[in-house]
Amino acid sequence: MVSALQQHIQKFVRIPDEDMSGILACFTPLHLKKKENLLAEGNVCHANYFVVKGCLRMFYINDKGDEQTIQFALENWWMADYDSFTHQKPGLFSIQAVERAEVLALHYQAQEKMLAQYPVMERYYRLMHQRAHAASQRRIRGQYNFSREDQYLNFARQYPEFVQRVPQYLLASFLGFTPEYLSEIRAKRRS
Repeated sequence: MVSALQQHIQKFVRIPDEDMSGILACFTPLHLKKKENLLAEGNVCHANYFVVKGCLRMFYINDKGDEQTIQFALENWWMADYDSFTHQKPGLFSIQAVERAEVLALHYQAQEKMLAQYPVMERYYRLMHQRAHAASQRRIRGQYNFSREDQYLNFARQYPEFVQRVPQYLLASFLGFTPEYLSEIRAKRRS
């Protein structure tokens, strides 16, 4: 399981083999069942999760009592409630496995120790966060500039693997649609 993380890290930073084994030892493998929660809203996010296999989602319960998905993570993506994780305070989000998943958990104290011992990992995480932040900015811009149908089409073009793997009701939640509206868009595209 750690070989996927090792390959991912090496795409962005160069790390000697002897250091890599120490870095990888900081991670804890987890196997999740479909719909199993890693984090519940209101709890402290104690780990940063690297997806080796499967799909995770981050969501919260809105004022109407509906689940609002705000993020997905497939293979080689990271996920955490970063405000909760960074400050070790109760979080605003839940994290759940969309499908059976294998993840590597990097607990808060292990991450702090790892970053002190292997400073090159600071660069790796900076690059990961910059990429994630840029994706978030594109998503927000799309919400303001695109019609709802164009939001879906743009998302489907950029992330076809999500459209194929994520259940329609979760995809609709992520896009801010009802499942029925998403069905209408998809039916319109097929005809």
